[in-house]
Amino acid sequence: MIQFGTGGWRAIIADGFTKRNVQRLSQALADTLREQHRHDIVIGYDRRFLSREAAGWAAEVLAANDITVQFIDRSAPTPLVMFVVKQKQLPYGLAVTASHNPAVYNGIKLFTAGGRDADEQITTALEAKLALQADSAIKQLPFEQALQAGRIVVIRPQNDYLDAIIGSVDMAAIRRADLRVALDPMFGVSKTSLQTLLLTARCDVDTIHERHDTLFGGRLPAPNIDTLDDLVSFVKENGVDIGIATDGDADRLGIIDDLGRFVHPNLILVLLYDYLLSHKGWTGPAVRNIATTHLLDKVAAAHGQRCYEVPVGFKHVSGKMLETDAIIGGESSGGLTVRGHIQGKDGIYAAMLLVEMLAVSRCKLSQLLQQLEERFGRFCTAELDVCFAAADKPALVAKLNNLPLPAFPVAVQQVSTLDGCKITFSNGGWVIARFSGTEPLLRIFSEMPSQQLAETCCAAMRGALVD
Repeated sequence: MIQFGTGGWRAIIADGFTKRNVQRLSQALADTLREQHRHDIVIGYDRRFLSREAAGWAAEVLAANDITVQFIDRSAPTPLVMFVVKQKQLPYGLAVTASHNPAVYNGIKLFTAGGRDADEQITTALEAKLALQADSAIKQLPFEQALQAGRIVVIRPQNDYLDAIIGSVDMAAIRRADLRVALDPMFGVSKTSLQTLLLTARCDVDTIHERHDTLFGGRLPAPNIDTLDDLVSFVKENGVDIGIATDGDADRLGIIDDLGRFVHPNLILVLLYDYLLSHKGWTGPAVRNIATTHLLDKVAAAHGQRCYEVPVGFKHVSGKMLETDAIIGGESSGGLTVRGHIQGKDGIYAAMLLVEMLAVSRCKLSQLLQQLEERFGRFCTAELDVCFAAADKPALVAKLNNLPLPAFPVAVQQVSTLDGCKITFSNGGWVIARFSGTEPLLRIFSEMPSQQLAETCCAAMRGALVD
Protein backbone atom coordinates (compact mmCIF):
# COMPACT_ATOMS: atom_id res chain seq x y z
CA MET A 1 0.00 0.00 0.00
CA ILE A 2 1.06 3.55 -0.69
CA GLN A 3 -0.04 5.84 2.12
CA PHE A 4 0.84 9.48 2.66
CA GLY A 5 1.89 10.72 6.08
CA THR A 6 2.63 14.20 7.38
CA GLY A 7 5.60 14.55 5.02
CA GLY A 8 4.68 12.65 1.86
CA TRP A 9 4.96 8.94 1.13
CA ARG A 10 7.93 7.16 2.69
CA ALA A 11 8.81 3.47 2.76
CA ILE A 12 11.76 1.14 3.19
CA ILE A 13 13.74 0.62 -0.01
CA ALA A 14 12.96 -2.72 -1.73
CA ASP A 15 10.02 -3.27 0.62
CA GLY A 16 7.46 -0.55 -0.03
CA PHE A 17 9.70 1.82 -1.99
CA THR A 18 10.02 -0.09 -5.28
CA LYS A 19 10.16 0.82 -8.95
CA ARG A 20 6.63 -0.50 -9.43
CA ASN A 21 5.21 1.59 -6.59
CA VAL A 22 6.94 4.72 -7.87
CA GLN A 23 5.39 4.05 -11.29
CA ARG A 24 1.95 3.37 -9.78
CA LEU A 25 1.99 6.63 -7.83
CA SER A 26 3.21 8.54 -10.91
CA GLN A 27 0.37 7.11 -13.01
CA ALA A 28 -2.20 8.12 -10.40
CA LEU A 29 -0.70 11.61 -10.37
CA ALA A 30 -0.75 11.73 -14.19
CA ASP A 31 -4.43 10.76 -14.17
CA THR A 32 -5.11 13.56 -11.69
CA LEU A 33 -3.29 16.13 -13.83
CA ARG A 34 -5.22 15.12 -16.94
CA GLU A 35 -8.54 15.28 -15.10
CA GLN A 36 -7.65 18.81 -14.05
CA HIS A 37 -6.61 19.66 -17.63
CA ARG A 38 -3.09 20.48 -16.48
CA HIS A 39 -0.03 19.13 -18.23
CA ASP A 40 3.07 20.38 -16.40
CA ILE A 41 5.07 19.24 -13.39
CA VAL A 42 8.57 19.65 -11.96
CA ILE A 43 10.57 16.73 -10.58
CA GLY A 44 13.64 16.90 -8.35
CA TYR A 45 15.55 14.43 -6.21
CA ASP A 46 18.00 14.28 -3.31
CA ARG A 47 21.16 12.24 -2.66
CA ARG A 48 19.54 9.11 -1.27
CA PHE A 49 20.05 5.67 -2.73
CA LEU A 50 17.85 5.29 -5.86
CA SER A 51 16.61 8.89 -5.77
CA ARG A 52 17.97 9.78 -9.21
CA GLU A 53 16.67 6.54 -10.67
CA ALA A 54 13.25 6.93 -9.06
CA ALA A 55 12.95 10.48 -10.38
CA GLY A 56 13.57 9.06 -13.84
CA TRP A 57 10.95 6.33 -13.38
CA ALA A 58 8.39 8.93 -12.37
CA ALA A 59 9.31 11.17 -15.31
CA GLU A 60 8.92 8.30 -17.79
CA VAL A 61 5.38 7.55 -16.61
CA LEU A 62 4.28 11.18 -16.55
CA ALA A 63 5.80 11.83 -19.99
CA ALA A 64 3.98 8.82 -21.41
CA ASN A 65 0.74 10.46 -20.26
CA ASP A 66 1.41 13.66 -22.25
CA ILE A 67 2.62 15.54 -19.16
CA THR A 68 5.55 17.91 -19.72
CA VAL A 69 8.12 17.12 -17.06
CA GLN A 70 10.53 19.87 -16.02
CA PHE A 71 13.36 17.74 -14.70
CA ILE A 72 16.07 19.06 -12.38
CA ASP A 73 19.02 16.97 -13.53
CA ARG A 74 21.16 17.15 -10.40
CA SER A 75 20.43 16.51 -6.74
CA ALA A 76 18.46 19.44 -5.39
CA PRO A 77 17.11 20.74 -2.07
CA THR A 78 13.41 20.09 -1.63
CA PRO A 79 12.79 23.85 -1.14
CA LEU A 80 14.21 24.40 -4.64
CA VAL A 81 11.55 22.10 -6.10
CA MET A 82 8.88 24.01 -4.18
CA PHE A 83 10.33 27.29 -5.43
CA VAL A 84 10.04 26.13 -9.04
CA VAL A 85 6.38 25.19 -8.50
CA LYS A 86 5.70 28.71 -7.24
CA GLN A 87 7.90 30.57 -9.75
CA LYS A 88 6.56 28.77 -12.82
CA GLN A 89 2.98 28.61 -11.46
CA LEU A 90 2.87 24.85 -11.86
CA PRO A 91 -0.01 22.79 -10.47
CA TYR A 92 2.29 20.16 -8.94
CA GLY A 93 5.87 19.36 -8.05
CA LEU A 94 7.47 16.12 -6.94
CA ALA A 95 10.64 15.51 -4.94
CA VAL A 96 12.12 12.06 -4.47
CA THR A 97 13.32 12.11 -0.85
CA ALA A 98 12.68 10.63 2.55
CA SER A 99 13.94 13.82 4.20
CA HIS A 100 15.38 13.01 7.65
CA ASN A 101 14.39 9.32 7.76
CA PRO A 102 17.05 6.59 8.13
CA ALA A 103 19.07 5.68 5.04
CA VAL A 104 17.03 2.53 4.38
CA TYR A 105 14.04 4.73 3.50
CA ASN A 106 13.14 6.68 0.41
CA GLY A 107 9.94 8.37 -0.64
CA ILE A 108 8.14 11.08 -2.55
CA LYS A 109 6.98 14.50 -1.43
CA LEU A 110 4.21 16.10 -3.45
CA PHE A 111 3.66 19.85 -3.74
CA THR A 112 0.79 21.90 -5.10
CA ALA A 113 0.28 25.43 -6.43
CA GLY A 114 2.33 28.06 -4.66
CA GLY A 115 4.91 25.50 -3.57
CA ARG A 116 3.07 24.08 -0.57
CA ASP A 117 2.77 20.50 0.66
CA ALA A 118 -0.17 18.62 -0.83
CA ASP A 119 -3.10 18.59 1.56
CA GLU A 120 -5.07 15.56 2.73
CA GLN A 121 -7.82 16.04 0.15
CA ILE A 122 -5.28 15.57 -2.66
CA THR A 123 -3.33 12.71 -1.08
CA THR A 124 -6.51 10.85 -0.08
CA ALA A 125 -7.77 11.11 -3.65
CA LEU A 126 -4.46 9.70 -4.93
CA GLU A 127 -4.66 6.81 -2.48
CA ALA A 128 -8.18 6.06 -3.71
CA LYS A 129 -6.97 5.99 -7.31
CA LEU A 130 -4.16 3.63 -6.36
CA ALA A 131 -6.59 1.26 -4.65
CA LEU A 132 -8.52 0.85 -7.92
CA GLN A 133 -5.56 0.97 -10.30
CA ALA A 134 -4.94 -1.90 -12.72
CA ASP A 135 -1.39 -2.85 -13.69
CA SER A 136 -2.28 -2.36 -17.35
CA ALA A 137 -3.05 1.31 -16.66
CA ILE A 138 0.61 2.24 -16.16
CA LYS A 139 2.17 3.88 -19.21
CA GLN A 140 5.89 4.38 -19.80
CA LEU A 141 8.03 6.28 -22.29
CA PRO A 142 11.81 5.67 -22.07
CA PHE A 143 13.66 8.67 -20.65
CA GLU A 144 15.81 9.39 -23.70
CA GLN A 145 12.84 9.15 -26.05
CA ALA A 146 10.87 11.50 -23.82
CA LEU A 147 13.78 13.96 -23.89
CA GLN A 148 13.92 13.87 -27.68
CA ALA A 149 10.15 14.32 -27.90
CA GLY A 150 10.23 17.32 -25.56
CA ARG A 151 8.08 15.56 -22.97
CA ILE A 152 10.98 15.80 -20.50
CA VAL A 153 12.76 19.16 -20.36
CA VAL A 154 15.95 19.49 -18.31
CA ILE A 155 16.05 22.63 -16.15
CA ARG A 156 18.64 24.13 -13.80
CA PRO A 157 16.79 26.60 -11.58
CA GLN A 158 19.32 26.96 -8.76
CA ASN A 159 20.44 30.49 -9.72
CA ASP A 160 16.88 31.82 -9.70
CA TYR A 161 16.32 30.26 -6.28
CA LEU A 162 19.54 31.74 -4.88
CA ASP A 163 18.78 35.15 -6.37
CA ALA A 164 15.34 35.10 -4.72
CA ILE A 165 16.94 34.48 -1.32
CA ILE A 166 19.65 37.08 -1.92
CA GLY A 167 16.92 39.59 -2.73
CA SER A 168 15.03 38.91 0.47
CA VAL A 169 17.81 39.10 3.07
CA ASP A 170 20.10 41.98 4.02
CA MET A 171 23.26 40.82 2.27
CA ALA A 172 24.99 44.16 2.87
CA ALA A 173 24.61 43.81 6.63
CA ILE A 174 25.96 40.27 6.51
CA ARG A 175 28.98 41.40 4.46
CA ARG A 176 29.82 44.04 7.07
CA ALA A 177 29.58 41.57 9.95
CA ASP A 178 32.56 39.41 8.92
CA LEU A 179 31.00 36.24 10.31
CA ARG A 180 32.60 32.82 10.44
CA VAL A 181 30.15 29.99 9.76
CA ALA A 182 30.52 26.22 10.04
CA LEU A 183 28.23 24.32 7.68
CA ASP A 184 27.16 20.68 8.05
CA PRO A 185 24.98 19.46 5.14
CA MET A 186 24.87 16.03 6.85
CA PHE A 187 25.89 14.44 3.50
CA GLY A 188 22.74 15.92 2.00
CA VAL A 189 21.89 18.47 -0.67
CA SER A 190 22.34 21.92 0.93
CA LYS A 191 26.09 22.31 0.48
CA THR A 192 26.17 24.02 -2.92
CA SER A 193 23.23 26.35 -2.32
CA LEU A 194 23.95 27.41 1.24
CA GLN A 195 27.71 27.63 0.82
CA THR A 196 27.24 29.79 -2.29
CA LEU A 197 24.91 32.16 -0.41
CA LEU A 198 27.23 32.46 2.58
CA LEU A 199 30.29 33.07 0.43
CA THR A 200 28.40 35.64 -1.62
CA ALA A 201 27.70 37.41 1.68
CA ARG A 202 31.47 37.34 2.40
CA CYS A 203 31.18 34.92 5.30
CA ASP A 204 34.17 32.76 6.16
CA VAL A 205 32.73 29.26 5.61
CA ASP A 206 34.04 25.88 6.78
CA THR A 207 32.14 22.79 5.65
CA ILE A 208 32.07 19.29 7.08
CA HIS A 209 30.21 16.16 5.91
CA GLU A 210 29.84 17.49 2.37
CA ARG A 211 30.59 14.38 0.29
CA HIS A 212 27.91 12.19 -1.27
CA ASP A 213 27.18 9.31 1.11
CA THR A 214 23.88 7.46 0.76
CA LEU A 215 24.36 6.08 4.28
CA PHE A 216 24.73 9.59 5.72
CA GLY A 217 27.86 8.65 7.61
CA GLY A 218 25.95 5.94 9.44
CA ARG A 219 23.75 8.47 11.19
CA LEU A 220 20.22 9.76 10.93
CA PRO A 221 20.26 12.80 8.58
CA ALA A 222 18.26 14.84 11.08
CA PRO A 223 19.94 17.91 12.63
CA ASN A 224 19.30 17.35 16.34
CA ILE A 225 21.22 17.23 19.59
CA ASP A 226 22.14 13.56 19.07
CA THR A 227 23.58 13.88 15.55
CA LEU A 228 25.58 17.12 15.54
CA ASP A 229 28.48 16.35 17.88
CA ASP A 230 31.01 16.80 15.05
CA LEU A 231 29.62 20.25 14.33
CA VAL A 232 29.65 21.07 18.04
CA SER A 233 33.32 20.10 18.26
CA PHE A 234 34.21 22.13 15.18
CA VAL A 235 32.50 25.25 16.53
CA LYS A 236 34.23 24.94 19.91
CA GLU A 237 37.66 24.22 18.48
CA ASN A 238 37.64 26.94 15.84
CA GLY A 239 35.86 29.88 17.44
CA VAL A 240 33.05 29.89 14.90
CA ASP A 241 30.19 32.39 15.23
CA ILE A 242 27.50 29.85 14.32
CA GLY A 243 27.19 26.25 13.20
CA ILE A 244 24.43 25.45 10.70
CA ALA A 245 23.24 21.97 9.80
CA THR A 246 20.50 20.92 7.41
CA ASP A 247 18.70 17.61 7.09
CA GLY A 248 18.95 15.26 4.11
CA ASP A 249 16.79 17.33 1.76
CA ALA A 250 17.54 20.74 3.34
CA ASP A 251 14.04 21.75 4.36
CA ARG A 252 14.96 21.77 8.07
CA LEU A 253 17.91 23.14 10.02
CA GLY A 254 19.75 22.63 13.28
CA ILE A 255 21.86 25.32 14.94
CA ILE A 256 24.94 25.36 17.19
CA ASP A 257 25.62 28.68 18.94
CA ASP A 258 28.99 30.38 19.42
CA LEU A 259 29.51 28.54 22.72
CA GLY A 260 29.09 25.16 21.05
CA ARG A 261 25.58 24.53 22.41
CA PHE A 262 22.76 22.97 20.41
CA VAL A 263 19.94 25.50 20.07
CA HIS A 264 16.53 23.88 20.06
CA PRO A 265 14.55 24.67 16.87
CA ASN A 266 11.80 26.08 19.09
CA LEU A 267 14.13 28.90 20.08
CA ILE A 268 15.24 29.55 16.50
CA LEU A 269 11.61 29.95 15.46
CA VAL A 270 10.94 32.34 18.33
CA LEU A 271 14.09 34.39 17.75
CA LEU A 272 13.30 34.86 14.07
CA TYR A 273 9.69 35.85 14.77
CA ASP A 274 10.82 38.41 17.34
CA TYR A 275 13.46 39.68 14.88
CA LEU A 276 10.94 40.13 12.08
CA LEU A 277 8.65 42.08 14.42
CA SER A 278 11.26 44.10 16.32
CA HIS A 279 13.97 44.80 13.76
CA LYS A 280 12.36 44.47 10.34
CA GLY A 281 9.09 46.15 11.33
CA TRP A 282 6.81 43.39 10.06
CA THR A 283 3.38 42.84 11.57
CA GLY A 284 1.27 39.73 11.68
CA PRO A 285 0.56 36.54 13.60
CA ALA A 286 2.58 33.33 13.83
CA VAL A 287 1.59 29.71 13.30
CA ARG A 288 2.98 26.66 15.07
CA ASN A 289 2.03 23.02 15.25
CA ILE A 290 0.61 21.45 18.38
CA ALA A 291 4.00 20.09 19.49
CA THR A 292 5.89 23.39 19.21
CA THR A 293 6.81 25.87 21.93
CA HIS A 294 4.23 28.13 23.58
CA LEU A 295 6.99 30.72 23.92
CA LEU A 296 5.95 31.74 20.41
CA ASP A 297 2.52 32.62 21.81
CA LYS A 298 4.14 34.73 24.51
CA VAL A 299 6.27 36.67 22.03
CA ALA A 300 3.25 37.20 19.78
CA ALA A 301 1.22 38.59 22.68
CA ALA A 302 4.06 40.94 23.67
CA HIS A 303 3.85 42.49 20.20
CA GLY A 304 0.05 42.62 20.14
CA GLN A 305 -0.14 39.65 17.78
CA ARG A 306 -1.64 36.16 17.93
CA CYS A 307 -0.19 32.67 17.55
CA TYR A 308 -2.31 29.95 15.94
CA GLU A 309 -2.01 26.23 16.78
CA VAL A 310 -2.50 23.54 14.12
CA PRO A 311 -1.96 19.76 13.87
CA VAL A 312 1.46 18.37 12.97
CA GLY A 313 2.26 18.44 9.25
CA PHE A 314 3.57 21.50 7.46
CA LYS A 315 0.58 21.52 5.12
CA HIS A 316 -1.46 22.62 8.16
CA VAL A 317 1.08 25.34 9.02
CA SER A 318 1.22 26.76 5.49
CA GLY A 319 -2.56 26.58 5.12
CA LYS A 320 -3.10 28.55 8.31
CA MET A 321 -0.45 31.07 7.28
CA LEU A 322 -2.34 31.77 4.06
CA GLU A 323 -5.62 32.03 5.94
CA THR A 324 -4.30 34.48 8.56
CA ASP A 325 -1.56 36.28 6.60
CA ALA A 326 0.92 35.12 9.24
CA ILE A 327 4.52 36.24 8.89
CA ILE A 328 6.14 33.05 10.13
CA GLY A 329 5.18 29.44 10.68
CA GLY A 330 7.18 26.55 12.04
CA GLU A 331 7.55 23.35 13.95
CA SER A 332 9.74 21.99 16.73
CA SER A 333 11.65 19.70 14.36
CA GLY A 334 13.43 22.62 12.68
CA GLY A 335 11.17 23.47 9.74
CA LEU A 336 9.92 27.00 9.15
CA THR A 337 8.95 29.46 6.48
CA VAL A 338 8.34 33.18 6.24
CA ARG A 339 5.66 35.18 4.45
CA GLY A 340 6.56 36.03 0.88
CA HIS A 341 8.85 33.02 0.39
CA ILE A 342 7.67 29.53 -0.61
CA GLN A 343 4.72 28.09 1.29
CA GLY A 344 6.77 25.26 2.75
CA LYS A 345 9.82 24.58 4.89
CA ASP A 346 13.17 25.95 3.73
CA GLY A 347 16.25 25.32 5.85
CA ILE A 348 18.46 27.27 3.44
CA TYR A 349 16.39 30.45 3.55
CA ALA A 350 15.92 30.12 7.32
CA ALA A 351 19.68 29.81 7.77
CA MET A 352 20.34 32.99 5.80
CA LEU A 353 17.69 34.89 7.75
CA LEU A 354 19.30 33.72 10.98
CA VAL A 355 22.74 34.90 9.79
CA GLU A 356 21.16 38.24 8.88
CA MET A 357 19.77 38.48 12.42
CA LEU A 358 23.25 38.02 13.88
CA ALA A 359 24.67 40.64 11.54
CA VAL A 360 21.99 43.27 12.14
CA SER A 361 21.81 42.78 15.92
CA ARG A 362 25.62 42.74 16.25
CA CYS A 363 25.18 40.18 19.01
CA LYS A 364 26.41 36.66 19.48
CA LEU A 365 23.71 34.02 19.24
CA SER A 366 24.34 33.08 22.88
CA GLN A 367 23.66 36.69 23.86
CA LEU A 368 20.40 36.79 21.92
CA LEU A 369 19.28 33.59 23.63
CA GLN A 370 20.11 35.05 27.04
CA GLN A 371 18.16 38.21 26.23
CA LEU A 372 15.18 36.12 25.14
CA GLU A 373 15.15 34.21 28.43
CA GLU A 374 15.45 37.43 30.45
CA ARG A 375 12.45 38.89 28.62
CA PHE A 376 10.13 35.90 28.56
CA GLY A 377 11.37 33.34 31.07
CA ARG A 378 12.77 29.87 30.66
CA PHE A 379 11.07 27.22 28.52
CA CYS A 380 12.64 23.75 28.71
CA THR A 381 11.80 20.86 26.41
CA ALA A 382 12.11 17.09 26.63
CA GLU A 383 11.38 14.43 24.00
CA LEU A 384 10.91 10.65 23.96
CA ASP A 385 10.46 8.32 21.00
CA VAL A 386 8.84 4.92 21.51
CA CYS A 387 9.30 2.31 18.77
CA PHE A 388 6.53 -0.23 18.22
CA ALA A 389 5.72 -3.15 15.96
CA ALA A 390 2.98 -2.66 13.36
CA ALA A 391 0.84 -5.29 15.10
CA ASP A 392 0.89 -3.26 18.32
CA LYS A 393 -0.32 0.01 16.81
CA PRO A 394 -4.11 -0.60 17.08
CA ALA A 395 -3.83 -1.21 20.82
CA LEU A 396 -1.68 1.90 21.24
CA VAL A 397 -4.13 3.98 19.22
CA ALA A 398 -7.01 2.78 21.41
CA LYS A 399 -5.07 3.57 24.57
CA LEU A 400 -4.09 7.03 23.33
CA ASN A 401 -7.70 7.83 22.39
CA ASN A 402 -8.92 6.83 25.85
CA LEU A 403 -5.93 7.76 27.95
CA PRO A 404 -6.34 7.54 31.73
CA LEU A 405 -4.36 10.56 32.91
CA PRO A 406 -1.25 9.56 34.87
CA ALA A 407 -0.11 11.33 38.02
CA PHE A 408 1.63 14.53 36.89
CA PRO A 409 3.59 16.83 39.24
CA VAL A 410 1.46 19.83 38.12
CA ALA A 411 -2.32 20.26 37.97
CA VAL A 412 -3.93 19.50 34.62
CA GLN A 413 -5.74 22.45 33.05
CA GLN A 414 -6.89 21.15 29.65
CA VAL A 415 -6.81 18.03 27.46
CA SER A 416 -6.82 18.33 23.66
CA THR A 417 -7.26 15.59 21.06
CA LEU A 418 -6.61 17.81 18.02
CA ASP A 419 -3.64 15.62 17.14
CA GLY A 420 -2.84 12.79 19.53
CA CYS A 421 -3.35 13.70 23.18
CA LYS A 422 -2.04 17.03 24.50
CA ILE A 423 -2.29 17.97 28.16
CA THR A 424 -1.83 21.57 29.25
CA PHE A 425 -0.92 22.33 32.87
CA SER A 426 -1.78 25.14 35.26
CA ASN A 427 1.80 26.52 35.07
CA GLY A 428 1.57 26.96 31.28
CA GLY A 429 3.56 23.82 30.51
CA TRP A 430 2.31 20.91 28.42
CA VAL A 431 2.96 17.36 27.28
CA ILE A 432 1.79 15.61 24.12
CA ALA A 433 1.87 12.06 22.75
CA ARG A 434 1.17 11.44 19.07
CA PHE A 435 2.09 9.01 16.32
CA SER A 436 4.76 10.03 13.85
CA GLY A 437 3.47 10.51 10.33
CA THR A 438 6.76 9.35 8.77
CA GLU A 439 8.09 6.50 10.93
CA PRO A 440 6.70 3.74 13.23
CA LEU A 441 7.20 5.85 16.35
CA LEU A 442 5.08 7.15 19.20
CA ARG A 443 6.46 10.61 19.90
CA ILE A 444 6.20 12.33 23.27
CA PHE A 445 7.12 15.99 23.83
CA SER A 446 6.92 18.20 26.89
CA GLU A 447 7.64 21.86 27.63
CA MET A 448 7.92 23.08 31.21
CA PRO A 449 9.70 25.81 33.23
CA SER A 450 12.44 23.33 34.22
CA GLN A 451 14.17 20.48 32.45
CA GLN A 452 13.41 18.07 35.28
CA LEU A 453 9.68 18.79 35.11
CA ALA A 454 9.67 18.34 31.32
CA GLU A 455 11.44 14.98 31.57
CA THR A 456 9.15 13.86 34.40
CA CYS A 457 6.06 14.63 32.34
CA CYS A 458 7.42 12.77 29.32
CA ALA A 459 8.18 9.74 31.47
CA ALA A 460 4.70 9.82 33.05
CA MET A 461 3.03 9.95 29.65
CA ARG A 462 5.17 7.09 28.39
CA GLY A 463 4.32 5.03 31.44
CA ALA A 464 0.61 5.52 30.88
CA LEU A 465 0.88 4.32 27.29
CA VAL A 466 3.45 1.55 27.09
CA ASP A 467 4.61 0.44 30.55
